[in-house]
This record gives sequence, C-alpha cells and structure tokens, in this order.
Amino acid sequence: MKKILWSLSILLLLGSSVVKAQESQPAFDGLGVGMGNLFRLSHAKTRSISAENTTGEKGKGGMATEGTGAKAARELGQTWKVSPSVQIASRQVYTIAEIQGPGAIQHIWMTPTGNWRFSILRIYWDGEREPSVEVPAGDFFAAGWGRYGQISSLAVCVNPNSGLNSYWQMPFRKSARITMENIDTEPMTLYYQVDYTLTDVPKDTGYFHAQFRRSNPLPYKTDHVILDGVKGWGQYVGTYIAYGTHSTGWWGEGEVKFFIDGDSKFPTICGTGTEDYFCGSYDFESGPDKARHYTEFTTPYTGLSLVIRPDGLYDSQQRFSLYRWHIVDPVRFEQNLKVTIQSLGWRSGGRYLPLQDDISSTAFWYQTEPHAPFPPLPDKDVLELK
Repeated sequence: MKKILWSLSILLLLGSSVVKAQESQPAFDGLGVGMGNLFRLSHAKTRSISAENTTGEKGKGGMATEGTGAKAARELGQTWKVSPSVQIASRQVYTIAEIQGPGAIQHIWMTPTGNWRFSILRIYWDGEREPSVEVPAGDFFAAGWGRYGQISSLAVCVNPNSGLNSYWQMPFRKSARITMENIDTEPMTLYYQVDYTLTDVPKDTGYFHAQFRRSNPLPYKTDHVILDGVKGWGQYVGTYIAYGTHSTGWWGEGEVKFFIDGDSKFPTICGTGTEDYFCGSYDFESGPDKARHYTEFTTPYTGLSLVIRPDGLYDSQQRFSLYRWHIVDPVRFEQNLKVTIQSLGWRSGGRYLPLQDDISSTAFWYQTEPHAPFPPLPDKDVLELK
C-alpha cells in the first residue's frame, strides 16, 4: 500500500510540474503542431496553394475556367477539377507560391513528370534575391535517382508512384517564394500543393535552408563536401545522399565529419563509417551467409530507401539512396559549419582503398539570415544521371 501511495505522489508531482511548465510557455502559435499538442487550439490561419488556387486566398479555390483539366470537365464546368496541374515549358521558371507573412510552410506535395534532376526547386525568404533552398526536386525529396523508393519518415514521405512529400517546417517573417525551373529540353507537367499557416513567428526562429552538391568522380584521396561556407547561428538537421559506386566491393567505410565553429584539420564530430552515420551496420547486409544482400529500410529518422542493382544490361552499377534526419539530435553551431564524407572501401592486405565514386548530397539546416552565397548549381550535363 505504501508503494502504491508513493507512486501516486510521484505521478502527482510530475503532473503538476508538467502543468506549470506548460503554463510558463508562450501562447501556442500554430507552428510545429505534433501529436503532443494537436489538441491545443490556435488562431493561426490555414491556407493552401495549388494549381486550383494559385494565390492561396480564402474562398478562392476551384474557380478556374481554363486549365489542364478543362477538356475533361467540359460537360461539368467550373469547380470540377478544371486546373489540377500546370505545364512548365523547357527553360521556364514557374512560381509555385508567393506568400506574404508572417507564417510557415508546413507541407509540400508534388508529382513532377520528366527527369527529376532537371527540375530545380528554389525557395526564397523575406524578399531575398538569392535562394535559401536550391536543389533538384528529386534530391530535395530524398529521391535523387529519379526512381520510386518508398520512404516513411517524419520529414519526407515518398508514396506510390511519384508522390513526393516534405514536412519540414519552414517559417518566414515577411514573405516566401517557391519556384520550379525546368532545365530539360522537354516540357513537364507539375501537380503540386503547398500547405501553410499564417501566424506569428518567435524571435529565435531560424530559416530553413537546403543545398545540393555533386562529386563525380570524387578525386582520389579527397573528401566529398556535403556543406561548407555556412556562416551564422543555426543547426544542421539532415543529409540525403544519392551514392553511385564505381567498384564492385564495399563502398561505405568513409567517415562523416562535422567541423563546428572554427574547427580546422580535426572535426568536433567524427563518425565511424557511412552505414554507421545512416544508423545501420555491417554494410546494410542481411540474409543467409551464401545469399547476403543489401537490405532497404525506411524509418522516421534514417533509411536506405532504394538500392538499384545491376540487371546485366544498362543498370551495370549499384546505386544507393540514403537519408539521415537530425530531428532529435540537431548539430548546433554559432559561427560556421562544414560537413564532409569520405568514400572508402577495401584493397588487398586488409587496407583501406580511397574510392572515386559518384556522390550527390543535399544538406538541410536552419540558420539566421543573411546566409552566405551558395556555390553555383552544376549545369545540366553535370547534373545528369548515367
């Protein structure tokens, strides 16, 4: 009986401390809604932009009389899926969303046709001239090989057969602009929806950033740079890599390193191997000894979502799609940050072999503005997958 009363008293104390902690928090503003606070009401305004409501204005959806669905809706007329998508001509930049804040983008869904490497997604905050996000669409949604690989994670979901979803919270204070550039020689069709909230943004809120880089081939005995040149206060929240191996052996002995706030030769964070950084182990292998194989997996924070295996014809090399979201363990910095990964395998005599593989990476982070200029995005020929 004493044990039961003691346990109840502990629970009551914990409960009262939780209530006091909640009472001490600022008023709920509608940002970052999760299962833990989904029941809490807010005066934030919910809005959504799509080809059926290109401005996101209240009561302005489904008004189109012309669009990609007009022919199918010719006997039904207005409000009947007249404009569900847009066509983006070759070399055209289409503005997906133009939003006046303050507020936050909470979800982006799209399904682009054509080559996802040739569809360049850019996002600009508060009227800036240079983008804070500049990434090929496939790589932004952790689908860098342009093929379907199912992902069930907190930040990104890839659903059949080309449903690309981002759940990264993207706050802004004055404005947000999202564009898609089609650098392909053929037109593309884009279905899209941007769900956002209009609400106050706390003073300590950082701006979302994402940057793409590619090394193909990686020069011998060098590290691939995932991110560099970042200046300011922020936190690193995710890595996506489309890894193409040029050899027949294991490729993932390389370490991921974080150089934080002035680190030079030696980083503050040094992992123990590529599959370790992506929270797997022993080459991502499973199965019986004589039939071991790479094993795809997808979890809330990490995944090996796609393995492209040689087919004996044109898929002659192995390709891998890996993501790692630092949602519960962001890498925080106050001045600057650099992130690298080694490409490392094995050679005879139990020695490491520096590899010259194809590494495409996308880094995700939050920071104060202004941000340092991004390196130029590779041109179409360098972006192309082969």
